Amino acid sequence: MTDVEVHREALPFALTPMLASIGPLPTGANWVYELKWDGVRALVAHDTTALVGRRMRIWSRNGNVVTETYPELAALADVLAEHDVVLDGEIVAFDDAGRPSFNRIQERLGVKASDAIIRARINPVVFVAFDLLHLDGLSTRSLPWSSRRALLEQLGLDVGQNWRLSTVHDDGAELHEATRAADLEGVLAKRVDAPYSAGLRSLAWIKVKNLTTDEFVIGGWVPGDGRRQSMIGALLLGLPTSDAPDSPLRWVGRAGTGFSMRELERLHELLEPDLTAVSPFVNDPGEKAAMFVGSRHCCRVEYREMTKDGILRFPSYKGLVVATPGEPVQNTEIHTLEDDL
Repeated sequence: MTDVEVHREALPFALTPMLASIGPLPTGANWVYELKWDGVRALVAHDTTALVGRRMRIWSRNGNVVTETYPELAALADVLAEHDVVLDGEIVAFDDAGRPSFNRIQERLGVKASDAIIRARINPVVFVAFDLLHLDGLSTRSLPWSSRRALLEQLGLDVGQNWRLSTVHDDGAELHEATRAADLEGVLAKRVDAPYSAGLRSLAWIKVKNLTTDEFVIGGWVPGDGRRQSMIGALLLGLPTSDAPDSPLRWVGRAGTGFSMRELERLHELLEPDLTAVSPFVNDPGEKAAMFVGSRHCCRVEYREMTKDGILRFPSYKGLVVATPGEPVQNTEIHTLEDDL
C-alpha cells in the first residue's frame, strides 16, 4: 500500500466517522476538494463470511443500524462481493434538477422496512462513497488519504444506479464558487497526507458552508440552560404574514447561537419590557417556556436554507437590525458582534 504500517483486524462494525472542522477554505498542493453532500452520513460494511442476504450492514454516525431503511443499496453487495470492506460516505437524495435535497432525504428517515421499499421506488437514494476504512482484513485508517482514495477507486464503485464515488477537485476556489452558483451546501477540503481519525473532529478535513443571511422579526425567546437559565437561550423568529404593520407572524425557527454575553444582556434589556401573554405567531412554536414580545424588533440571521415546512436550518444570530427613526425598515443599520470586539 505505502510505507505506512497497517495492522490486521476483524471487520470493524463499531467505527464512528471522522468529522470535519469549520474554517476558511485551505489552499495549496497538499489539499483536495469535494462537494459537501447535504445527506445522511453513513458507514457501509460488506462481510464475505456472513450469510447471503446479511453481508451488507449500514450504520449511521450515531451507531444506529439503518440497513433496512435503504433497500436500494443492497445491490452494493454484488459490487463488493469479493471484499471485506468498510466504506465511509453520505446517503443522498436528489431533487428533480439533480441537486442534493435535504427535504427529500428527510422523507426517508425513520421508516419501517415495509414502508422503506415503497419509499425507495418513489424517492430513491444514492450512496456517495468518499473513503475506505478497512480492506480484506487490514485497517486502512493509518494510510494517507491519497492511498485510501487509490484503493477505493479500485473497488468499481464509480458506476451504479444507487452508488457513486465522490468526485475530487484540485481547485477549491473554483469548486466553492460553483457550489454557490448552484445553491449547494458547500465544499469539503481534505489534506492528502492525513490518516483517517475515526470518531474525531479533525483539522485535516475543513468544511466550508454556503450560507444565506436575511432579516427576521423577533417574536420572543426561550430561556437558556445552565448559566443562561435566567437569560435568553434562543430567539423565536418570525416573518410577517401580510404587509400590514401589525401583521401576525409565521414562526420560522429559533436562533440559539451567535451571541456574546454582552449581546444577550443587551437583547434581554431591550425585549423584557415588551413581554406579553399573547403569541404573535399564527402557528405554534411548540415551546412550553416561550416568552412572547409585542414589539417588532428585527435581527439578521445566517442560515443554511429554509425547509419545505418553512423552518430555518442551522440559524445563527448575526446582529440586531436598528431602523432609523422615521425611515422604513429597509433602510437599516446592522449591529453585529464585531462591534463588541
